[in-house]
Amino acid sequence: MTHVSTPKTDKKTLDPRIHCDYARLVKLKTNIDGFSLFPYLKTSRQLSGRHLSKYRGRGLNFEELRHYHLGDDIRNLDWKVTLRTGKPHVRSYTEEKDHNVILCVDQRSNLFFSSVDTMKSVVAAELASLCAWRVIKESDRVGFFLITNENTEWMPPKRSQNDILHYLKKITTANQSLQVKTKEKHSISFSDSLHSLNRRNLKNSVTIIFSDWINISKEDVSLLKHLQKYNDVLSILISDPMDFSLTTTPSSKWVLSNGTHQINLEKRKDIIKANCHLEKTYQNRCEALRQLMAIKRLPFMEVSTTGNHISQFTHLLRAK
Repeated sequence: MTHVSTPKTDKKTLDPRIHCDYARLVKLKTNIDGFSLFPYLKTSRQLSGRHLSKYRGRGLNFEELRHYHLGDDIRNLDWKVTLRTGKPHVRSYTEEKDHNVILCVDQRSNLFFSSVDTMKSVVAAELASLCAWRVIKESDRVGFFLITNENTEWMPPKRSQNDILHYLKKITTANQSLQVKTKEKHSISFSDSLHSLNRRNLKNSVTIIFSDWINISKEDVSLLKHLQKYNDVLSILISDPMDFSLTTTPSSKWVLSNGTHQINLEKRKDIIKANCHLEKTYQNRCEALRQLMAIKRLPFMEVSTTGNHISQFTHLLRAK
């Protein structure tokens, strides 16, 4: 797609709809009340930690060995200690529900696009930042997996606000490096990034992926299913109205370009044909993600580039 020219990303001319503003990413921590990333399951277990969630915790942690009290679960009796002392003892556990949350943020050139208000790349960065601050508030660990045109960067899960600020600066730098004229001869594919993520051998983590999922392939779905075996994966689709339809009027004429090749659509029948292809591709993308999320009974979530992505996202999380 042909993009409008963008201003230089200095402090005086930076447009927050086009490139990330680091100060805004930090300020998003004031928007974290009223929604939760872990609202999907009410646990029925007798022992529960801070979180009531379907997401995997880290099991039961031994807390203490104490005398048996009336009402204690006899399954927790420590028979060796009971036989040795002659008095019944039970092992007390607490259920640890701390989460490692990994935020995968797609910042490749294909996300540097919007036909209405805010670039997909900005939406991805801001939603990831919002999630990071929410996770920190819950005293859980949060890390980032940054996907750029050239490579991927792993930022290990941390609880410290200083670490998160450092990570957000890296996200901002990657975002502001996106330009209309940027050409990458060997840009990594989404499949490449998923292979890299799988090589991390993540276990018992919550992984949230922010992308437009353009050209999602069967291989990508297989890689995500493999990731789901040991983790919970939430896929956020960032969409734009032009992902599924070009404006069709009697005077409509479109010039589409990927920066190297260009195609002119002047006839109405050609625009209608292009719209049919866009709509089909978009629906296939949505259906693939719906089916993927259904495996773990997680919601399919879509956020647009219309400029109100923060309220859209928090509303979706409150509604579940």
